Amino acid sequence: MTTVKDVFVSYKQALSGIYDANETEALTLLTLSEITGSTKAQLKAFPEKQLTDGQSENTNAILNRLQTGEPLQYILGHTEFYGLLFKVNPSVLIPRPETEELVEWILSEVGGLQLAVGSILDIGTGSGCIAISLKKNLPDVNASAVDVSSPAIETAQQNADLNTVKVNFIEDDILDPSNHSLLTTHYSLIVSNPPYVTMHDKTQMHRNVTDFEPHTALFVPEDDPLIFYKAIADFALERLVPGGFLFFEINEGLGNETVEMLQGKGFKDIELRQDMSGRDRMIRGTRI
Repeated sequence: MTTVKDVFVSYKQALSGIYDANETEALTLLTLSEITGSTKAQLKAFPEKQLTDGQSENTNAILNRLQTGEPLQYILGHTEFYGLLFKVNPSVLIPRPETEELVEWILSEVGGLQLAVGSILDIGTGSGCIAISLKKNLPDVNASAVDVSSPAIETAQQNADLNTVKVNFIEDDILDPSNHSLLTTHYSLIVSNPPYVTMHDKTQMHRNVTDFEPHTALFVPEDDPLIFYKAIADFALERLVPGGFLFFEINEGLGNETVEMLQGKGFKDIELRQDMSGRDRMIRGTRI
């Protein structure tokens, strides 16, 4: 019979050329927890626990897919974000911890001003993780979210239903100003984690991102890496109420450029923040 310890050994051997030791351990723990129903603490405490034949077959099947570089979240079909469960698939990006930090910043800024924050808009919503997390924690706001991808919108709607919140999802291309007929509201807050990865950045990324996650949600032209930020800032100038907030997740190498762009467009109280790893990762601006 296969034990928990056996699975750790086989995963470590098979994935050593793909992930580092810490990542491999995390993937193994998550896989075993999903399959056995045990907590991570229980798995560590009882390494001699035996798996059933079915459980052993499932761990092997997942390992075969992990060896191709496929993200575990896609294999399992779900992930956790800001304490909530989200369905994920190759039509949406896998939510990252850095984006949780952005949500936390927004909630700290507007939590005490909930009555003043009437409507919020998430641009490039993907799985819906930002809009849904904000709505869950600010139940009185009217939340809308936009994405150019219809499969992403479908996934986001499923996630809103899964987390029992109401978000108005709209299929729209933010780069096409002539196509914003459904975006007529004036918003108190606009947030976006748009595509920001350049082709140069791509060469340094793990294949589980470049080979599996949706390129339309990741990459931007090398000669115009702020293309989405400029379009969203222009939209925000039209659709944010005076004093309304604009929040971005950003490319860590383009923090100063993004600040300068927002300053040039007349936003005030601009703040650039770093993520938990000390990288420039998010920006807030206020419409005059």
